[in-house]
Amino acid sequence: MSEYSELTNSNKQKLVADMKNVVADAEEILRATAGIAGEKMAELREHIGERLSDAKLRLADAEAIVLDKTKAAARATDDFVNENPWQSVGIAAGVGLLLGIIIGRR
Repeated sequence: MSEYSELTNSNKQKLVADMKNVVADAEEILRATAGIAGEKMAELREHIGERLSDAKLRLADAEAIVLDKTKAAARATDDFVNENPWQSVGIAAGVGLLLGIIIGRR
């Protein structure tokens, strides 16, 4: 079981989006500190740059996993609907009825 399999698909998508934002912010910090001199700052920038590269690779892997699982879910749904059209219509009608009842109570 992979480390990503315990998350729901929407949580995975949010996690990927959040990680992209973190990476973008870190890159912005690196650009903003480019003019600051000093050996310690150069070491820190190099260390952060390496971590960012690693994070980008892991982010790409996570994004690929989310995309693959989303495609698999779509294929499974399509297969189910094609194999059981009347059952699918019944399920959709039931969900619609429940949503109508819930919305009607407001």
